[in-house]
Amino acid sequence: MKRILVTGGAGFIGSHLCEKLLKEGNEVICLDNFFTGRKENIAHLVDNPSFEILRHDVIEPCLVEVDQIYNLACPASPVHYQYNPVKTIKTNIMGTLNMLGLAKRVRARILQASTSEVYGDPKVHPQPETYWGNANPIGTRACYDEGKRCAEALMFAYHRQNGVDIRVVRIFNTYGPRMLENDGRVVSNFIVQALRGQSMTVYGDGSQTRSFCYVDDLVDGLIKLMNHDDLVGPVNLGNPGEFTVLELANMVKKLTGSSSNIVYNPLPQDDPVQRRPDISIAKEKLAWRPLVGLEDGLLRSIEYFSSRISGAAATV
Repeated sequence: MKRILVTGGAGFIGSHLCEKLLKEGNEVICLDNFFTGRKENIAHLVDNPSFEILRHDVIEPCLVEVDQIYNLACPASPVHYQYNPVKTIKTNIMGTLNMLGLAKRVRARILQASTSEVYGDPKVHPQPETYWGNANPIGTRACYDEGKRCAEALMFAYHRQNGVDIRVVRIFNTYGPRMLENDGRVVSNFIVQALRGQSMTVYGDGSQTRSFCYVDDLVDGLIKLMNHDDLVGPVNLGNPGEFTVLELANMVKKLTGSSSNIVYNPLPQDDPVQRRPDISIAKEKLAWRPLVGLEDGLLRSIEYFSSRISGAAATV
């Protein structure tokens, strides 16, 4: 049994991670300021004697005794991370500094949740971990992209200078139950719009590509990397299946049986044209690969959103 801190533990990915870590017999401290995290994501874990909730913001120091730290705290969708860009940068930089300070003090292993956004609008395809990226440091997405790039730099500086035991993972588009309905990410957008019979919003002409990884697969990868004794990273975790946004919209429309029409809006600034992870390192070193196909994962996600939307309608 390990004592594990998960920052952002009430969020979409964090809540699934807390759940899995508890199932494996660990003690889990879930730290969250509930900006995008939700209490209902972890409500079913509250009665577990091995689970603890700490309402706290990572930009303030935190003193706990733990063996491992998963640093997931940060809004991850453009709608939320652009809402308060200064706070997003502070979360990524000061939050990571505080967690690294904690890891150094208590000699814990720390895993930083970085992102495919560090590759920006990539000129190399698919993206290997050796690629330095093509990101706009002063654009509207920079608070997140550059914040995560700086967080990676801090991790490696603490590793080299202070011997902190680090792991860095670059997460590609993740989806599944417990995503926020209003988070502005393409999977949740399409599903919610289709279920409500609203027009499905495609930005640009829909030819831009993305790779979609189901949350259970991602969580397995995070735990495998954390518990690998030799691999520091960075390591890409994502599903290498590549789909255009228009293909995704049509798949969601078909799976929901929706009669929604598709409308086209201008492409946001610095929106990447192509995104697909090279997961050679994860496959070779972690024996990890995603197991849930897009259609299967979408069906599970549709079921979740459908229950939330019908539940909300029933309470009106």
